[in-house]
Amino acid sequence: MSDDEEKETRDEFDEAVNMTPKELEEWLETEESKSVGQSEGGESTGHRSGRRIVELLRTRKGDLTEDDHEHMRKVNGYVKRHLAQRPDGDVTDTRWRYSLMNWGHDPLK
Repeated sequence: MSDDEEKETRDEFDEAVNMTPKELEEWLETEESKSVGQSEGGESTGHRSGRRIVELLRTRKGDLTEDDHEHMRKVNGYVKRHLAQRPDGDVTDTRWRYSLMNWGHDPLK
């Protein structure tokens, strides 16, 4: 991946992830967070991603690896696709919002 592609990925990630590491960590401890997402008897994909996002947010840009950038691209794609499926009405207490929050994006911010 070129430097320009890495920068574009980071910029999109910074836009997609609008929760701070602390906000995301606190959210991931809630029952609402643990109640959504696809899992095979354990932690959901989104919940696991949320923990990884906290790590990425706390990593200096110069220390990010190719694997880190790949996860950022995955987050960018998920948030973009999920936002396009916004349900009608108040989304405050919806599984849709909870899923997005597991990926670091609170649509009410």
